[in-house]
Amino acid sequence: MLKGKHIILGISGGIAAYKSAVLIRLLKKAGAEVKVVATLNALQFVTKVTLETLSQNKLYCDLFSEDNDYTTEHVSHSDWGDICIVAPATANIIGKFAAGIADDALSTLLLAFNKKIFLAPSMNCEMYERFVVQKNLKYLKENGIEIIEPSEGFLACGYQGKGRMEEPENIIAFIKKEYHKKAKLEGKTALVTAGPTYEAIDPVRFIGNHSSGLMGFSIAEELANNGAKVILIAGPTNLNTSNSNIKRIDVISSNDMLRACIADFAKADVMVMAAAVADYTPETLAPQKIKKIGEGLILKLKPSKDILLELGKSKRKGQVLVGFALETNNEIEHAKNKLQNKNLDFIVLNSLKDKGAGFRHSTNKISIIDRNNKITKFDLKHKTEVAKDIVDRIIELIH
Repeated sequence: MLKGKHIILGISGGIAAYKSAVLIRLLKKAGAEVKVVATLNALQFVTKVTLETLSQNKLYCDLFSEDNDYTTEHVSHSDWGDICIVAPATANIIGKFAAGIADDALSTLLLAFNKKIFLAPSMNCEMYERFVVQKNLKYLKENGIEIIEPSEGFLACGYQGKGRMEEPENIIAFIKKEYHKKAKLEGKTALVTAGPTYEAIDPVRFIGNHSSGLMGFSIAEELANNGAKVILIAGPTNLNTSNSNIKRIDVISSNDMLRACIADFAKADVMVMAAAVADYTPETLAPQKIKKIGEGLILKLKPSKDILLELGKSKRKGQVLVGFALETNNEIEHAKNKLQNKNLDFIVLNSLKDKGAGFRHSTNKISIIDRNNKITKFDLKHKTEVAKDIVDRIIELIH
């Protein structure tokens, strides 16, 4: 499973760095190629000679060393690596990563690396439980970083508690498990819509909504993390993607989004329509900016094309089509009608009545309703965690 993989092992300055030598051996034994990126403090615990001998590659530990092959080693390593493991991950490197600080070889690499990152924390139990460390770990986890929880036991500082870096054998098992889990959509193509649409009134003004696109982007990232090739059709948003398996297509209006969806619909195995598409669009587009006058402005609107309905009509056997319903009243009834009328496999319902759900929140509270009208309710979660619940349901349907 790890054979042929390019793995970057990050080592920060903690006593558990001695275990990193064993981890390199196990990764090599599994058939992986390994390059080590260490902080200068890490070399107080394990030597450069040991790390280079075991990895059979040059160590990268100094941003400005004359021994570096490039002046931008963090970028070349990022391009080379398939995954990055930081073991041990001290409170210091965790804090730097969470804050976006890049002042040494390892912290700079972590900011440049846009693929899967695993952190194996290691520190004194009091430090580990400290609110700021827990806040940083929670933040990183919510943004797709895998945390390999430390174990409890006797610590080098003399304390007894949680903070021991997980054993190298267990780190390998954790990564293999993630690879196995994340390959469940290998060979599948997913089409995802996200964000709002803007319906032009004149060259300056438009009708829009408050969607940030975060829910759709989180779903696209999670599908890609599970091995799918993702086509993300995004309305106007400031969000960015991180997974190289995502092809992004930017659109403005509902009509633009419809055309983009139809163009790629036939090749998609999974479609998740998470965008907040405008239901109405102006009948005419004024060629010049409409001037403000004393009288009121009457704007005539027409229904925009229903993208979900159009896709549902032409859905072929084996395709999975998922819709969203954001409601303010009679939520279950409206969602069930949409599920049936638009030929969906399941619908994701959220209500603006629920605190922390809907637009402009990093969290969401959803219910999933399937074709048998079975309702599964979920607690309020960060949208990255909500995306995992949705993608898990998609995987169940496919397999």
